[in-house]
Amino acid sequence: MTFLPQPFEPCEPCDPPGCVVLAMPGEIDFCNAAGLLPLITTAVEQHSDGLRLLVLDLSSTRFMDSQGVRLVAAVRHRLPDHAQLRVVAVPKGVPSRVLELSGLRRDVPVHDNLAEALRTGSGTAGDGTAGSGTAA
Repeated sequence: MTFLPQPFEPCEPCDPPGCVVLAMPGEIDFCNAAGLLPLITTAVEQHSDGLRLLVLDLSSTRFMDSQGVRLVAAVRHRLPDHAQLRVVAVPKGVPSRVLELSGLRRDVPVHDNLAEALRTGSGTAGDGTAGSGTAA
């Protein structure tokens, strides 16, 4: 049985100003994806005034199905216009492959690691500079 993670608590001292990093759970599937969206939305709303970048960190996520893709797409559509969404996924991991197969990587930059995702000017969807990760 999959349990919902504890409410997200972004690590403000570690995050650059205007940036929120949310570590995602080990699995994102039918059992928990719907419950994650309100948690992410709440974190975004708490930082909405100065939010420039939201990073969903999937580096600890071992399993993700189509519900994870739907979750990332829903987050993308709910972000304020002035905020960017980036995803961190282990290059040969399941989430990276699922994002590749779904085509969502074309719309949301996916990076190999958190440092790359946080790097200033590290690219937005469509500019060709997003993560160097490759699909498995």
